[in-house]
Amino acid sequence: MFNSILVVCTGNICRSPIGERLLKEAFPDKKIDSAGTGALVEYPADQSSIKVASKHGLSLDGHVGKQFTSALGRQYDLILAMEQSHIEQIGRIAPELRGKTMLFGRWLENRDIPDPYRKSDEAFESVYQLIDQACQRWVDKLSG
Repeated sequence: MFNSILVVCTGNICRSPIGERLLKEAFPDKKIDSAGTGALVEYPADQSSIKVASKHGLSLDGHVGKQFTSALGRQYDLILAMEQSHIEQIGRIAPELRGKTMLFGRWLENRDIPDPYRKSDEAFESVYQLIDQACQRWVDKLSG
């Protein structure tokens, strides 16, 4: 069973904070965090992510950007990446973690979750919906 999950995107301010908080809601007893392959370290969540999450009753309060490292990745049972390119980057940074790294959109036909950074509110809404759908699929798989 997976008792800890790390959600990874690029900057750790748009997608992975949303994925992290949705998974935390579903699994309050598990250790769930997020990081970025090129993180905006110590930055809060992007204002557009905060806005779309809030619209759906999800809080990103207190989020601070964190850089993905091999030491960080080793602390988790499962690493969920937003894009295939993140899986490749994780593999270069920490080849030993490749076996426990999967796409967040794995159960959505191995779909990448696109980066909405500096895009429209509609782009953030669309990405939120994808993350929410993917999260529900992970909840089903990990609960079953």
